[in-house]
Amino acid sequence: MAVALHIQNLTKRFNGLVAVDNVSFDIRQGEIFGLLGPNGAGKTTTLSMLATLLAPTSGSATVNGIDIEKDPDGVRNAIGIVFQDQSLDEELTARENMDFHGRLYRIPAEIRNQRITELLTLVELNDRRDDIVKTFSGGMRRRLEIARGLLHHPSVLFLDEPTLGLDPQTRNHLWQYIATLAREKGITIILTTHYMEEADRLCNRVAIIDHGRIIAIDTPKNLKDGLGGDIVTIGSPDPAAVAAALKEPWVMRVETHNDEVVVSLNNADEFVSTIVTLLNSRQVPITSIAIHKPTLEDVFLSFTGKTIREQEADARETMRMQKKMMRH
Repeated sequence: MAVALHIQNLTKRFNGLVAVDNVSFDIRQGEIFGLLGPNGAGKTTTLSMLATLLAPTSGSATVNGIDIEKDPDGVRNAIGIVFQDQSLDEELTARENMDFHGRLYRIPAEIRNQRITELLTLVELNDRRDDIVKTFSGGMRRRLEIARGLLHHPSVLFLDEPTLGLDPQTRNHLWQYIATLAREKGITIILTTHYMEEADRLCNRVAIIDHGRIIAIDTPKNLKDGLGGDIVTIGSPDPAAVAAALKEPWVMRVETHNDEVVVSLNNADEFVSTIVTLLNSRQVPITSIAIHKPTLEDVFLSFTGKTIREQEADARETMRMQKKMMRH
């Protein structure tokens, strides 16, 4: 399959801060590719460079063979983008928002009107085409932004946190649209997200990004299978004692995380009673025990030693400290 995006050693620094650190990967034509990581990990910065909104400090990238620095206009004609922050004009109707976008791309009126109808029908908004956008719900606005981004027939669509702030039902609805676009229109879709389920459900492949670096890249299934077996999470006031007690041949991996011990093993259901008996025999206290199949959250935890929520909290604290230092 042809390569739609080729990224080589892409780096972005802001006043000494490395936001994106030497990332390299390819995205295949027609693929839904996810950049998964906490807020502040470098996802949006990577997307902004690929969309020619930010110039890289070093490295290179091409979109459909077009260099992002040598021919930014060529790249912009090939891509559509839906920003994390809403960019619709709330005082215009849905059709007027679409029409204005089409005029910017110099799409002839007849073709423009035909595409507006087709795309508003695709996202189930054609019956609201003449309604003012400020009367729309968050999910309707997101669907309109996706329709607008597709108006000039881009071959690549960038979606920056496309379902951020939406309720679960609307989020599921939007996932269906995105999957349909890739499947039926053959559009290459690159999305950023910190929702594990979104990456798992939608993406053909996922790149996990943390502190500006790509730490893992594969299909969601392969990433989860790489952890092996089932996951047993054991809560205890003495996690070190739990980890020491579980050095058994049937345990594949043991990791301590705060006051929990995360254990990977096959056929966990068969071993739960054995684990409880073993810990009781050594008088190791247990506060909780749970079993589940590996998730992308487990993958992230395995690679970074922290959950996405903890990494986001760390990033916020780092930014707070940086601002404090700048004031002084």
